[in-house]
Amino acid sequence: MPTPLLPSSSSSRLLAQQALSRAAGAPLLTGNAVELLIDAAANYTAWLEAIRGAQHRVLLENYIVRDDVVGREFRDALVERAQAGVFVAVVVDWVGCLGQSRSGFWAPLRAAGGEVRIYNPPQLGHPLGWLSRDHRKSLVVDGVTGFLSGVCISAKWLGEPERDVPPWRDTGVALRGPVVAELEAAFAQSWNETGAPLREFSSPSESAAAPGEVSLRLIATQPATAGMYRLDQLIASLARKTLWLTDAYFVGIAPYVQALVAAARDGVDVRLLVPGSSDIPAVAAVSRSGYRPLLKAGIRVFEWNGSMLHAKTAVADGQWARVGSSNLNIASWLSNQELDVAIEDAGFAGQLAAQYERDLAHATEIVLAPHRRPGRSEHVRSSETRPPRVRHGGGSSGRAAAGALRIANSVGAALTQRRVLGYTSARPLFVATVVLVALAIVAILWPAWIGWPFAVLCAWFALNLGIRGWRVRRQRQTDQDESGKP
Repeated sequence: MPTPLLPSSSSSRLLAQQALSRAAGAPLLTGNAVELLIDAAANYTAWLEAIRGAQHRVLLENYIVRDDVVGREFRDALVERAQAGVFVAVVVDWVGCLGQSRSGFWAPLRAAGGEVRIYNPPQLGHPLGWLSRDHRKSLVVDGVTGFLSGVCISAKWLGEPERDVPPWRDTGVALRGPVVAELEAAFAQSWNETGAPLREFSSPSESAAAPGEVSLRLIATQPATAGMYRLDQLIASLARKTLWLTDAYFVGIAPYVQALVAAARDGVDVRLLVPGSSDIPAVAAVSRSGYRPLLKAGIRVFEWNGSMLHAKTAVADGQWARVGSSNLNIASWLSNQELDVAIEDAGFAGQLAAQYERDLAHATEIVLAPHRRPGRSEHVRSSETRPPRVRHGGGSSGRAAAGALRIANSVGAALTQRRVLGYTSARPLFVATVVLVALAIVAILWPAWIGWPFAVLCAWFALNLGIRGWRVRRQRQTDQDESGKP
């Protein structure tokens, strides 16, 4: 039997439970049923079946809904339910759907009486507001059945059989029980961010028996709340035997990497499974640049050999598991709307651990080269198997942002001497050197090329900050008028 994640004594266990609840910002919910759904085909089948059987309401929230054969199948199922009198509400992300689907794609659903809202399009008064994205992937039907995952609604997730490209590897769960009300509340929060509040729904009649015996927490991350980050840190501290992580866009910040390193040095079997071939190559490059401290601490790193690994999961000590939309990077932890479920159940954790071991059979372990000469690769694969290339064009992050982050981290370290630079940091330093030299030459020879973009940028921020200040002042005057104070 695996060692429990939580202490065995009652007082210590209560303290740990309290710490987990406070870190996540979510209470422990009992009496739930959870079903593990592996890959997009299983998730899509379950989602469509639930939608087509809806009698009262369908609440769908997803980062990407693409105008392709899969997206149209979902839209048409929603249209049919809306025409039958079912309340249908959809929230999609503006950046996620940019270039994937347009307003006209949703016209049939709106004509049928369904409601569609776009999360956080660019707007005046919020110059950097577009950085926050709705990265959640959830579905709630009739207040009884819920789903959450890392799966977007796009044929890309099914692969390309005609070109021998396998499906993307992704993970989701189907949920019943008290957690479904929390899923609806999370959807309502996103919906209310985009306009008028969501209508009130009558609660489904409670049956005498709970649908299951699983205890879990639903972590509905909002910008700057960092609930999932605090929980990830705490789990790294509490794990006693194993901590197995799967992540699509791993860019571990220093405090989290230190938590993993400390766990590994304390004897915990820490493993990290990441894509071998990513739909966002720049993020994969950032991930690889951080392998060295993990490998030196004894953390085992594996790269998936399939087309794309998009799952975001964790399993600790065979007792605790996490599935959802959050990646192990600062965008998910601090900037985005995310949705994850943390499950405290040995049966489910065992299923996820078994799936993890099956996944490792299709992955290549990365190891440090035993002997290196200057200029050689920082790490080597333990196998020469090469994963199939992934078609680019869309994902959960931006290539430019990832590349800029890698360069900024390396340049910052070089200037401040706050950390030792690895060999993989050399390339970003040379890239930054070339960029800065080019900018210096342009500024000397053609100053207008630098001055005009800078002036436009200043004007943009000035306009937005001015609008924001005017709105704050107007709100203050309104509050004063309502309170009758001078």
